[in-house]
Amino acid sequence: MRALGLDAVWWLVSPGNPLKPKAGMAPLAARLGAARAQARRSRIVPTSIEAELGTRYTLDTLRALRERYPKMQFVWLMGSDNLAQFHRWRRWRAIARTMPIAVIARPGYESAALASPAGAWLDRFRRSPASLYTRAGWSAPALIYLRFHPDPRSATALRAADPEWARRFTGHAQRDPLTHRPVAPDIA
Repeated sequence: MRALGLDAVWWLVSPGNPLKPKAGMAPLAARLGAARAQARRSRIVPTSIEAELGTRYTLDTLRALRERYPKMQFVWLMGSDNLAQFHRWRRWRAIARTMPIAVIARPGYESAALASPAGAWLDRFRRSPASLYTRAGWSAPALIYLRFHPDPRSATALRAADPEWARRFTGHAQRDPLTHRPVAPDIA
């Protein structure tokens, strides 16, 4: 947040990833509860707003967010593991043209991310994090690569280390911290 001069980070807890199987996915309320537990004591706001917006694909979500919050400026944050396969996302170039993208370096993915079709295409639009401190820096497409020492664990590794994690959050009503609307405990 400091590197980009952001006021907040919204962690979009998705109702479902079109690139991943639904089988075995924990209910949305449980995933939102787990994200809230991970983000405690930070300015990261986990939200299930995608379920409320009724969007399935990232581009639709970003457009809906810009329509709902027209006075806000957004940056799409993703890990370099996502940039490595970003070219598989539906209309990824349109996503890149919608708002600046900041990529957080993840151990073991940097080379694949930069060599990927999306990484190669976006490389010509690379900017420094400081570019967002000026009005012109908010134009898209823009790629901002952030290198620092994030937690090296993956969500997959965290789930594998605690296979019963979802049980702690299942059956508990959640209220979305961004929209303040209830999230049903049985939505998958």
